[in-house]
Amino acid sequence: MKKLGMKPAVLAIDPTSHVSGGAILGDRVRMTESTDSGTYIRSIASRGAVGAISRSIRNSIRVLEYAGFNPIIIESVGAGQTEIEISNVADITVVVFNPYTGDSIQTIKAGITEIGDIYLVHKSDLDGASQLFQSVQDFIGTVEKTPLILKVSSKTEKGISEFIKELKKLMTKKKKDKKLSEKQRLAKELDDIILNNISQKVASILHSSKSYSEYLKKVQEKKIDPFEAADNISKSILK
Repeated sequence: MKKLGMKPAVLAIDPTSHVSGGAILGDRVRMTESTDSGTYIRSIASRGAVGAISRSIRNSIRVLEYAGFNPIIIESVGAGQTEIEISNVADITVVVFNPYTGDSIQTIKAGITEIGDIYLVHKSDLDGASQLFQSVQDFIGTVEKTPLILKVSSKTEKGISEFIKELKKLMTKKKKDKKLSEKQRLAKELDDIILNNISQKVASILHSSKSYSEYLKKVQEKKIDPFEAADNISKSILK
């Protein structure tokens, strides 16, 4: 990307522990060949946000855009179906598959293949890459008429130049529809913030509610089922 005159930035999202609330933030440690001043790399905790996209990611993107970085690459946590949320933030979604991992096959089935703009079979220097490429090609071909599927290897640099060129072409094409996509993304972000605020407010009211404790006791005593209890509690809160 640097050779093509780009100024890339990488936001690597690391999963947050549901137990401790902490995150290792170690993705950037692996990027040892990108230490020059023209590249920005930062690891960010998902903070348990739905789809692993925290509020800080959206704000970080804005800051990097103002600073002139382009493209801004968001590396998701790779948690499966929840990664579909990445398409609500990014202009272009690149789905990456690796050979010899069960996760790759599961990802094909998970629905994430429906939102990709480019599909990459990484580590193409390994024996299993050709078989995986064929599997991806067969599956994606049933969903899209002309899917863009490429084989790449960061070790041998095979296919990297072709991928960057295709990415740049797609970026130019997407730029024409930037206004509409930006409006849709802002609407989605606003919805997420509102729902998050409402969720926090409801949670605060819920656990301090007397009716919550009463219905919880009834559920424990098997006098009513959780669905009926939840319905009654919801009605009392939303009066």
